[in-house]
Amino acid sequence: MAAVSLADLRIRPVRSDNVWRWLSAGWNDLWQRPVISLGYGLFVALLSYAVLGCLYFFEAIYLFLPLAAGFMFGGPLIAVGLYEMSRRYREGTTFRLSDVLGAVRHAPLQLAYMGMVLLLFALLWIRIATLLFALFFGSSMPPLDGLFESLFLSMQGAAFLAVGTAVGAVLAFAAYAISAVSIPLIVDREVDAMTATIASLASVRDNFMPMMLWAWLIAIFTAAGIATLFLGLVLLFPLMGHASWHCYRDVLGIADAT
Repeated sequence: MAAVSLADLRIRPVRSDNVWRWLSAGWNDLWQRPVISLGYGLFVALLSYAVLGCLYFFEAIYLFLPLAAGFMFGGPLIAVGLYEMSRRYREGTTFRLSDVLGAVRHAPLQLAYMGMVLLLFALLWIRIATLLFALFFGSSMPPLDGLFESLFLSMQGAAFLAVGTAVGAVLAFAAYAISAVSIPLIVDREVDAMTATIASLASVRDNFMPMMLWAWLIAIFTAAGIATLFLGLVLLFPLMGHASWHCYRDVLGIADAT
């Protein structure tokens, strides 16, 4: 795997309809080894149930919406194994489940750095969401049986959701911009996290509308997966992961070493 610098990277112009090509290619990848891909999605769904159970146990269910919205912060890193699968399909090489689960071995330090950055975004968002909740609802949490009414059927709840959505959108956009192609790039090539981050920012800047459409689709698929009591994530998460790999390959051109 040859080392890559910024000089080796070029941003390809793409159109909004390229997004559907990414989804189609991701769908094809998903069904090449469906047991592994869907198993990946099942793991994400079970992890979501575990988080929800912890929130209920510690009586912090009010953090469910912020954590669900913050799914985009950790999603790109969780999907590393899916990127590895699509990379292997592209190269025509075989792989085992251990290769998928051990995909972080390609660049553990660089992926750890990206993970820390995305974790900081997630922690910042949770902290802001907690402060906003306290600002609009005070120090006492509404009773669980009245939480839906307090959030969705009151002026106070509507204001909280509006402000929280606006703040969350800004943080989600920043996290998306730095991770849209950086993590697949790190999996694919020998590149440092800073170079990958700059390349990701440039990719979003130079292809703003297509990349925003892709971000919206990721948000919609994630919301659909959560709205189906996480069952939709079994299918939608691996689809997004595989398609994100094809987004990276389409947007970011790399001069292969000879």
